[in-house]
Amino acid sequence: MALTGKLTKKLVENLDAGRHGDGGGLYLVVDPSGARRWIVRVVVKGQRNIKGAPLRTDFGLGGADVVTLNQARERALEYRRMAKQGLNPRFNASREIPSFEEIAGQVHIERMPTWKNAKHGAQWINTLRDYAFPKIGRMPVDCIGQPEVLMCLSPIWTDKHETARRLAQRIKIVLDVAKSRGFRSGENPVTAIHDAQVLPKVKGTVRRKPIFDHIIEIP
Repeated sequence: MALTGKLTKKLVENLDAGRHGDGGGLYLVVDPSGARRWIVRVVVKGQRNIKGAPLRTDFGLGGADVVTLNQARERALEYRRMAKQGLNPRFNASREIPSFEEIAGQVHIERMPTWKNAKHGAQWINTLRDYAFPKIGRMPVDCIGQPEVLMCLSPIWTDKHETARRLAQRIKIVLDVAKSRGFRSGENPVTAIHDAQVLPKVKGTVRRKPIFDHIIEIP
């Protein structure tokens, strides 16, 4: 029996920016840019927020350009079943979430025309290859949080501070792209680390650009 809800294929393709409910916690999120992605909101049995109320959590199901309406409904149903059993879908769902390395590779290829030169493009991916891929490269992008980012940055934050700054910029870009495609939700952990001043200040470093700026790249 087919799963049905409020949305239709035509609506999915034509709805304006906003969050549009299909029912059962499934939403189509349309960004102002026109990008469309699926999220499901579930309450995991036994989990509470800081006020003691049931904890509602949003999970990305993928972009609407690659995940059909019926597929999104099926995944949402899978998530609700797990949540009802007290299982966190983030760690128990059998989803096709790409790894950090896979998204980074896609970003590198897509931005090739924007590099100043071939050397700059190679440096961009090589920084991730040397300092991020060995630690988080194989992890699904929706499972990467502050501890995982710090695992990459902390070892070189003081000894190779300029490299660490560039690494932070590039990790942030990859995670932002992953979120825009519906594979992540919530705040970027690189931004959270910066705002909370988790990493120590490094003396003697002249900073002309924001450390975690995701647009301006240092060549």
